[in-house]
Amino acid sequence: MSVIYILITISIVVAVGFLAAFIRAVKTGQYDDDYTPSVRMLFDDELKKNPKKIIKVEKQKSI
Repeated sequence: MSVIYILITISIVVAVGFLAAFIRAVKTGQYDDDYTPSVRMLFDDELKKNPKKIIKVEKQKSI
């Protein structure tokens, strides 16, 4: 029974470690999206030239 207490303690320590690493990564900007604004800038002129052009998106049929 004492092994369960040790395993629970170790798993909580590991979970807290991963939570701390995730919070640190978010605060330092690891998950900031730097790619999308640059790509959006490339296609901005096409949308301004043809404002009536509608981009159709097809929905996938569920099986």
